[in-house]
Amino acid sequence: MAGAQERDAHADPLHRPFRGVRVLDLSQEISGPYATKLLADLGATVLKVEDPEAPDPLRRRTASRQDLPDGEDSALFRFLNGGKRGASCGAGQREALLALARNADLLFENGPPGSLERRLASVAELREANPRLSVVSVSPWGRQGPYAERPANEWTLLAATGFTGRRGTPERGPIGAGGRLGDYIAASFAAVGALAALHGARHTGEGRHVDVSMFEGMLLCTTTFADLHSQFVEGLQPQYLDTPAIEPASDGWVGLSAITSQQWQDFCLMIEQPELGLDEKNLSADLRMKNLEFIHGVIHAWTRARSVEEILEQANLLRLPSAPVCDAERLLRVDHFAKRGVFVDNPHGFLQPRSPIHLSSVPDPAPRPAPSLGEHALAWPEEAGNGAPAAPSDATSLEGLRVVDLTAFWAGPFATRVLSQLGADVVKVESIQRPDGMRFVNTKPGCTPWEAGSIFHGTNTGKRGITLRLDAAESQPALRALVERADVLIENFSPRVLEHFDLSWEKLHAWNPRLILVRMPAWGLDGPWRDRTGFAMNVEQACGIAWRAGYADLPLTPNVCDPIGSLHTVTALLAALAQREQTGEGQQIEVPLVEPGLNLAAEQVLEHSAYGASLTSEGNRGPDAAPQGAYRCQQGEYLVLAVENDDQWRALGSAFPDAGLADPAWNTAAARHTHHDAIDARLAALFAELPVADAEARVLAASVPAQHLVNGHRVSPHPQLTDRGFFAEIDHVETGRSRYPGLPYVGVAGDGPSTPPPTLGEHNREVLEGELGFDRETVDAWEEAGLIGRKPAWV
Repeated sequence: MAGAQERDAHADPLHRPFRGVRVLDLSQEISGPYATKLLADLGATVLKVEDPEAPDPLRRRTASRQDLPDGEDSALFRFLNGGKRGASCGAGQREALLALARNADLLFENGPPGSLERRLASVAELREANPRLSVVSVSPWGRQGPYAERPANEWTLLAATGFTGRRGTPERGPIGAGGRLGDYIAASFAAVGALAALHGARHTGEGRHVDVSMFEGMLLCTTTFADLHSQFVEGLQPQYLDTPAIEPASDGWVGLSAITSQQWQDFCLMIEQPELGLDEKNLSADLRMKNLEFIHGVIHAWTRARSVEEILEQANLLRLPSAPVCDAERLLRVDHFAKRGVFVDNPHGFLQPRSPIHLSSVPDPAPRPAPSLGEHALAWPEEAGNGAPAAPSDATSLEGLRVVDLTAFWAGPFATRVLSQLGADVVKVESIQRPDGMRFVNTKPGCTPWEAGSIFHGTNTGKRGITLRLDAAESQPALRALVERADVLIENFSPRVLEHFDLSWEKLHAWNPRLILVRMPAWGLDGPWRDRTGFAMNVEQACGIAWRAGYADLPLTPNVCDPIGSLHTVTALLAALAQREQTGEGQQIEVPLVEPGLNLAAEQVLEHSAYGASLTSEGNRGPDAAPQGAYRCQQGEYLVLAVENDDQWRALGSAFPDAGLADPAWNTAAARHTHHDAIDARLAALFAELPVADAEARVLAASVPAQHLVNGHRVSPHPQLTDRGFFAEIDHVETGRSRYPGLPYVGVAGDGPSTPPPTLGEHNREVLEGELGFDRETVDAWEEAGLIGRKPAWV
């Protein structure tokens, strides 16, 4: 791949980072299988074990509700389970399953609380029999706490985090997002937690129970640290649309972004309204929401007169972040994706996105077939289990790992925040000429502006911070000293920036042969879009996520690609660390932000190429549960619910016997999808007469997933988060004492963040003098020359 360390095209694919790692996969649907897919692509032996009487429901499920021939598995199942072995295990084969667990490194499960115990054994019993085993449990709320058995699914959890209530406009009502993003968020965290536990077990001989809460993971990935921001400002979060965002062109939709005031002014210049860009009442997106009808009128008058390609060409000339808004057909026509080869042939006869993780020392994995039900023996193959343990130590998780963090904004800093909380020593490097731009976003009034941004605070806890001007020759000795003692250097610039700093892979590798260079460009290190500017919303517009994430007639970006891309990057790094233990050599990693996004949106290309189906947004409905929606209750509150099966439908009818839900024509899922409008009318009339708390209590008592719509600034206090210790109270010199979120685990990530985000250049002297050994006079001279400092250069 151009711009990356040269790969040996003939390298043995068996020599992947996790060759010899045995993964027993008892999970179903998406949240477990996508995690184990990532591990299988990195070389692990994954044995998927299903009950022949109740196999994975995803085998027969399609988003376009296809009538699959007998014996044919769905394209999504085959995508998620490619490269795995598959065995059947009935109720009478418990001892055989226990034997597999006694020789496994990892076990994944995502059934209801108690299902692992009923099927196999408790976590304690499993780990007593196999101390090195790490068990990864994924559940809506986590395996412990007062909400552990509360009915919930991905759709109702979106409402619980504050995500749904924030999106859209008051006139049209709250709107969720299709595509089961919460399941992929949980899977991404599960993969990271599993590999962190595996890393620890290889050194200590002791596995972990990684208890993953989907709710907590979604809080971290869907709300841009809204709970933290609620402590910095008063009031509720209003509904919100970025402006500009996804706008109509003459031949489709185009995605545009103007996050900074300069970008807004450049955008207004592009649409031939320069005076609009200078008007103070329109300088921020929050302000533009108050004048939305007028702003949209001006924007749409310009965009509707031009094609998508014409708009993108002009936006790129001004370096405005932009992208086409893609459905499946447009995805397959994008020249950038075609030239980078991101869509590959699945052995079952359809197209799929390739693995989003690219390691320079091994070729990208080719798609492999998924197992049919019970295809393989209930046993580990002979070639599995040959991985040698690492050198013993007392270290757990990532203690002792040294990371130089050149990242900014959200995706990169979120990745290094995860590393920090897993035990790594992260040194964040900024410059006083260009501090991390997220320092200035969502700031606390009355504080130093660059020290009180809630998103910056959320993504940078637990790190140390220095400033260093990277484009100055005088800074090279300090940077080289950092790199020579580091294990990892990570950056998320566009590719040209590292070139501008004269920091090629060859140069960095010469400085430190054990260094792992992690690169997170938006669009990749090569291809026609290589040097384009792109934020997460543009990535979501281009990869197809936005197409299914809004109103039925208006795509919207959910803004989840930054943290999900971060988690894929951490997974890639953990793989590279495992490989370095075998070879002693570092390597370059490429995880373009768009490629995890393409994997999350894979269903669009899968179903288009497998069945000729075109998926679109269904608003607050979806392909699985029916009825599903957000229903207005008394005093303008909303109840979100999702009926997943016939038993839940009958239970809902019994809970409200006078609501007219007992129509026999609605007794099947297919019928409820067909008659969704009529059912919605009944439910709307029912809930309009009820307080939301009463409606929620009655629906939950019927064991149907339901959730009152939460404002993102009112998530806390929350009994489940308190019980699981999700927050840590930390003092910051500018913003005072606040609660900061941890990671969505119990059992692998310590007790949450312990140190506040660094102030600008806070640790200059500690790192440059105390650790790297530069004398005070040299550091003083750097400060005098503006190579380092404690405040922005323009202040």
